This record gives sequence, structure tokens and C-alpha cells, in this order.
Amino acid sequence: MTIKVGDRVPDGTLTEFIAVETEGCSLGPNAFQVADLVKGKKIAVFAVPGAFTPTCSAKHVPSYLQNHDALKAKGVDEIWCVATNDAFVMGAWAKDQGSQGKVRMLADGSAKWTKALGLEFDLTERGMGVRSQRYSMLLDDGAVKVLNVEAPGKYEISDAETLLKQL
Repeated sequence: MTIKVGDRVPDGTLTEFIAVETEGCSLGPNAFQVADLVKGKKIAVFAVPGAFTPTCSAKHVPSYLQNHDALKAKGVDEIWCVATNDAFVMGAWAKDQGSQGKVRMLADGSAKWTKALGLEFDLTERGMGVRSQRYSMLLDDGAVKVLNVEAPGKYEISDAETLLKQL
């Protein structure tokens, strides 16, 4: 069953590659519980089928980087990019995209959280395994306030500009 506006996001574990060690976060992949991350925060989440893919790298991530300040001005505490890649790939992509300090690149390597949301699609026959559908959503303390799920192969409603208009 696909998550919908009004639902609470399921708990799960997402990992993030930490490039600079800080108190509480060691260098390398760190696991975070979604329930802890969303508590008391407004979070703009967007998901992509895969890191380093053409539309994701050329359009989707850049739209959120370019609109970072505008989203923050509308009360968004954090911006997340979620993909069904591992934390090492997401860390390399974060470096490539220059997203540090603006967009958290969170890995759902086994697609467990994506499946719990009901937003997965299976590309096994094309050699790519289970991926995430392309979407954006606004979470407020873990509740879905806005959800924009793209049709397969499309990039029309999950960009930062659309989400900004919905805030």
C-alpha cells in the first residue's frame, strides 16, 4: 500500500556517508533511524531511482540545491535526497553534486524504507534491482503533508519549484 497525505512515515534505517567526523558521527557510513530524524522537524524529501543517473544528476538534485534557501525560508528544517544506493555511492554523489550542508544524501541500499512507503519499482529485468519511484514529499513531525509521485519515466512534479509552491 502506498503512503498518502495524512499518513505517518514508517520508521526505518537510512544511512549517510559522513565525510568529516563529528561528535556522535564517525567517518564513513552512519545509520540513522527515520523516527529520530523526523521528530519535531519539517523535512523536504525527494527520492530518485539512482545516484549518478542523468535526470537525477542534471535536474533533480540541482533543483533542490538551487532552492535550498527558499525552502528554508518557508520553514523547512532539512532537505533529504533518498536513493536505493549504498552510503558510499551516495557520499560520492554528494561530493560530485556539492550538496554538503544543503541536501542530506541518504541511502536506502536494500530499499527497505522505500518498500515500507510503497514507492518502490522493480527494475531487476533491466539489471538494476529494486529502485525508488521518483517523488517529493513534505514531512511535518513525521506526517506526510504533501506527496508528489511521478509517473514512470517522468520528471514533472517532484522538483523543488513545485514543492515550494505547495508550502
